[in-house]
Amino acid sequence: MPDLSQVIPRTALPHEVLRAALGALEAGRRVVLASVVARHGSAPSTPGQKLCLLDDLTAIGTIGGGAVERAALGMMARALDELDSAPKLETFRLGPSLGMCCGGSVEILIEPMVPAVHVLVIGAGHVGAFAAPLLASLGFRVTLCDARAAAADPARVPPLPLVGALPAHDGAPREAASTPGEPVRLVLADHDDPEVTAGMPADLSEAAALVMTHDHALDQAAIAWALARGFGYVGGVGSRAKAARTRARLEAKGVPEGDVARVRMPVGLDIGARTPAEISVALAAELVAWRAGRRRARWSPIVAAPPGEEQAG
Repeated sequence: MPDLSQVIPRTALPHEVLRAALGALEAGRRVVLASVVARHGSAPSTPGQKLCLLDDLTAIGTIGGGAVERAALGMMARALDELDSAPKLETFRLGPSLGMCCGGSVEILIEPMVPAVHVLVIGAGHVGAFAAPLLASLGFRVTLCDARAAAADPARVPPLPLVGALPAHDGAPREAASTPGEPVRLVLADHDDPEVTAGMPADLSEAAALVMTHDHALDQAAIAWALARGFGYVGGVGSRAKAARTRARLEAKGVPEGDVARVRMPVGLDIGARTPAEISVALAAELVAWRAGRRRARWSPIVAAPPGEEQAG
């Protein structure tokens, strides 16, 4: 667990704490938020007070100070280390165990929060135009790029209601969602142009790249680029036969075996998808599972199959 002996929270009002937490999430940082829910009897905490702990062990706000705050910070630090921890309502009794004699108690909600996962969709063709807004509706922060002006036309990307992320009920932390109405970021550029990754975290190990261009050679280049940039998830739309060729070409170019093995192609869960909309659902389902950390052993890297088994779209 991180050493909190030198952590002294900076005093801030609840709305300032929320603003700081949101700013950290927008910057791709992890946050744990503590909120006073209730006070019983004599206690220094006041319902509504908030404290956040950032991943660099900066603390902002207060939930009453003293031993209660120190004990809560310890729990928050553990939650910061354990990314799969869930929100917890903790009761602190202000007695001998905390070296206090107030006699009351306070209930504090401790919420681990992780930033929205960035997804770069390379190629605004039939599948890309469906997949990008669908992923945005699921709480991903989506950039869609294509160097063809006609393909990068905003009118081609159908609007979908953005539902954001709901509180977790399965032991996973809450996730910062795209705000309602936030559009897909559409960029007229090649995948390796600097404006494409502008606004994404410097560390792309928690981001995903989905390759689905109009050209097989361009797909190959984009996959190699995404691996080199360190995207944590790299997937490509295509047939199993195309996957085998992609594997061979990556190996021929000297791409490390470990990187080749982690490319997911054909991308998406096997649900018999054929149309662009169906393929978008399949790949979105797989990304939701990846985001939640529930990797399935049956997922394979790019694998060979008899020619002619094509993935639609």
